[in-house]
Amino acid sequence: MTDNRYLKRTINKETVPSTHLPEGSRDLRVYLPPGYNELLSYPVVYCQDGEDFFNFGRIATIANRMILDEGLEPFLIVGVEVDKSKRTDEYAADGARHNQYTTFFGEELIPFIEGKYPVRREPSQRVLAGDSLGATVSLHIALAYPDLFHQIISLSGAYYPSSCTIASETGDLGWLTMYMIVGLQETAYETDRGIYDFVAMNREMKQILESKNATLHYSEHEGQHAWGFWQRMIPEALQTFIDSDS
Repeated sequence: MTDNRYLKRTINKETVPSTHLPEGSRDLRVYLPPGYNELLSYPVVYCQDGEDFFNFGRIATIANRMILDEGLEPFLIVGVEVDKSKRTDEYAADGARHNQYTTFFGEELIPFIEGKYPVRREPSQRVLAGDSLGATVSLHIALAYPDLFHQIISLSGAYYPSSCTIASETGDLGWLTMYMIVGLQETAYETDRGIYDFVAMNREMKQILESKNATLHYSEHEGQHAWGFWQRMIPEALQTFIDSDS
């Protein structure tokens, strides 16, 4: 049974104005940790597919439990909404809106959050998180803004050939740390671009990133390409990047 303390969450709704996105804005949800105090400063986790991370990943409930019971340092979570009909265009490296979205993220979203909330501004205090194509765009945002992001949570990343090419052509990635998992039952998952072997895609990206000196926390598990699997991995992912008293 879930402890009711974990369900008492403070989540603010925000809208970020944008000159880069055609819609002119993007909605967010911002989780504030137990004991939130504007006089303090906090690490922050930025999630692609924000609604899914909160509703299906239960990341706010998991964060509450880990902060209250396991000594995890309090942190903020920013969930960035996405129109599913435009998701591939924004998240895929060769998508029609990809450059607009990554520019919005680095140049509008981050200043908005850091101007409104007491979050720390060092790359070591920011984490990008994403599932499937959300992991892919998180990697490309970090590659585009290495002065902002050094840490990524990649849950079954959809590393299509365009992403592998970009990663292969980049320079040294000794500054990058990734928590990277994939499910062993993801060998024939149907996407809007066809059927892909996500295990093979993640193994290939792992080799590319390691050849560039990135630090990887890579593992393969029993699991499908679904939130039932990814939700189970969120606590370990958070522990990789958020300090703990234990």
